[in-house]
Amino acid sequence: METHAKRNLIRAFVKGGFLSPVDLLKIMELSRSLGNKYVSFGSRQDIMFPANGADESTLAESFQAIQIDYELGSDQSAYQNIVSSYVAVNVVDTTRWLKEDTYNVLIDSFDYKPRLKINIVDPLQSLVPLFTGELNFIASREEHYWYLYIRDPRKANALECWPRLIFGQDIPRMARELEKLILGYHPFTTEELNLVLNNEKVRINYKPLSEKLKLSEIPFPYYEGLNAMLNNQYWLGLYWRDNQYDIDFMSAACRLCQEINIGKVNIIPWKAFVLKGIKASDRLRWEKLMGKYGINERHSSLELNWHLPVTDLEALDLKRFLVRELDQQDISTHGLTFTIKTHRDMVYFTSVVIEREKPAGALPGEFYTILYAHNFNPNHGVYHPYAQHVRRELIPALLIELSKVYFRQLNPEKEQQQAFVPASQPARTSTVYQCPACLTVYDEQYGDATAGILPGVPFEKLPASYHCHVCESPKKDFVAVLR
Repeated sequence: METHAKRNLIRAFVKGGFLSPVDLLKIMELSRSLGNKYVSFGSRQDIMFPANGADESTLAESFQAIQIDYELGSDQSAYQNIVSSYVAVNVVDTTRWLKEDTYNVLIDSFDYKPRLKINIVDPLQSLVPLFTGELNFIASREEHYWYLYIRDPRKANALECWPRLIFGQDIPRMARELEKLILGYHPFTTEELNLVLNNEKVRINYKPLSEKLKLSEIPFPYYEGLNAMLNNQYWLGLYWRDNQYDIDFMSAACRLCQEINIGKVNIIPWKAFVLKGIKASDRLRWEKLMGKYGINERHSSLELNWHLPVTDLEALDLKRFLVRELDQQDISTHGLTFTIKTHRDMVYFTSVVIEREKPAGALPGEFYTILYAHNFNPNHGVYHPYAQHVRRELIPALLIELSKVYFRQLNPEKEQQQAFVPASQPARTSTVYQCPACLTVYDEQYGDATAGILPGVPFEKLPASYHCHVCESPKKDFVAVLR
C-alpha cells in the first residue's frame, strides 16, 4: 500500500526547509486544484500531496511559475531536498556565528538539483538530525567553516569524516563535485576524493581539522505551541498526528503571515511546521485562527517524538497503539524519540527503534526488535539491541522499562557510562555483531528466531550462509560492536 501511495505523490522540494508564505500558499492552491483537501510533510522537509492523475506538463508549468523544484513520487527518487537547521535559529541554542542569513546565502547558492541527500546543520541543536544525508555539512566552532561527513550507501552506509574543514561558500561547488564522483562509479576511497577535490578547477578553501566534532547531548525539544523568543516575539509550532495538514487552514495561516510580515514558514523533519517572529500584539490573532479551525496546539510529547515513513499506514497504526498504551501508564518520554520501521530502508535518527522482523517459516503473528541508540543519542549512529522477537502487545511494557533506564542514566554520577545495562541483567561487557547496512544486531544471548537460531549460539558458530534477516546482508559483512 505504501509503495503504491508514494508513486502517486508529488514532492515539492523546500530547499533548507523554509519558504515564503506566498510560495507556500501557491503550493496549497496547486494541491487544492488537484482535488486534495490536505498536504503532508516529509522527513526531508519537503511537502507532499497526491497527484491524482495530474498531467506532468501542467505540473511542470505550475512549479516553474513558483520557482520550486518538484518530483512525481517513485520507488527510487531521482532528486533530493536539502535539509538545514535554519528553523533552530532563535528557537533553541545554536552555534554563535550561524544566523538565518548564513543559511539563506548558502542554500541560495545551490544552482542545481541534488541527487544526493545533503544536510547543512548546526551540531548544538537537536531539532534537525545531523547525519541523515549522504553529504552532511556540520558547523564547526570556526566561523564559516564546516565539517563534512560522507555516508556512502554502497559501503554499508559507513560514515566518514573529511579530514579538513570546508569554507561555507564552497559547499555547493564541493557537493556537486562529490556527487559526480559518488554516483559515477564503484565505491570510492579517500585517496580518490582527494584527487578530485585537489583539482585546480574546483578550488575549494580548506582549513586544517584542529579538533573532532563534539556531539551535543541536549535532549530533543518540545516543538509545539506558542513559545517565547527574544525581543518580545514568539514562535509557533503546529503538528498533526496523522500528517494531513488541512489546506483551508494552511492557506489562512499563509495569508495571516503576509498580513503581519512573517517572512518564512519552516518545515521540520518531524512532519510539523514552525513560524518565527510573531509579535506579542499578534498572539491573539493566531489563537483566534487556530480556534476557528479547531487546531490543537498542545499534544503530549508521547505524540510528537515519533518518526514514521510517509503514507505507511502500518507504522501509523502501531504508533497509535503504543501512544495509547503508554498514555494509560502516565509514562514520561521527554527527551526520547522513536522510529517505527516496517518494510522500508531508512536511516535512523531517533533514540529508540521498533523494527518489525521479517516473517520466518510457519511462525504465527508479527514480531519486533527494539533497539536503542548509543547513550540514547541518535547522532552516534550506533544502535544496540534491547529485546528481540517481541510480540506487539509486549512492546509498551518494554518501552516503559527502556524510558526508565534512560532517565536513570541521566544521573550525573553515570554521565561517563558508555552504555547502559538493563536492570534485569548483571553488569557486563560483551560483543555483539551488527549489520552495517541496516544496523540490525545479532546477540548470541537472544539468537535469531527468524532464522531458526536458538539463544546461546555464538556468532562464530553461525553457518557461512547466515544473513541479516532484515536486509539480507551476508554474515561476512557484520562487524563486532562492544556493549
